[in-house]
Amino acid sequence: MVPFSCGKKEVKPVSQESKTAEEAFTLAESIREAFIKSDSDTLIKDSTENGFKDITSGSKSYESVELEFTPRWVDIEQTQVMVNIAWKSKWTLKGKQVEDRGMAVFVMEGKPLKLAKILRSNPFVVPEQ
Repeated sequence: MVPFSCGKKEVKPVSQESKTAEEAFTLAESIREAFIKSDSDTLIKDSTENGFKDITSGSKSYESVELEFTPRWVDIEQTQVMVNIAWKSKWTLKGKQVEDRGMAVFVMEGKPLKLAKILRSNPFVVPEQ
């Protein structure tokens, strides 16, 4: 005799790590959109004081910016979440377009997560012409 079972697949609950990674990706996207729109209120809400300084310290005068983020990797530790983000930017400065790209590490802390600092190549720094 052969035992039969139902064809239903077991649904596993979403892990806490998956939820934390999703929150980190959502936060990075919120910061990207707020930067493009020059929405300081959202940038302040979504970052610590040091994180806000990292976002705004390299800002010079520019006419417009396009910024793309592609999350690559997430490290979740006890008190920090580190998101590796490949980024591309296109800045309009004095009528000229300047493109840049790099890899940044967004260090996030707290509940809810906030951007605490940016390591490696900061996507919010206006490139030299």
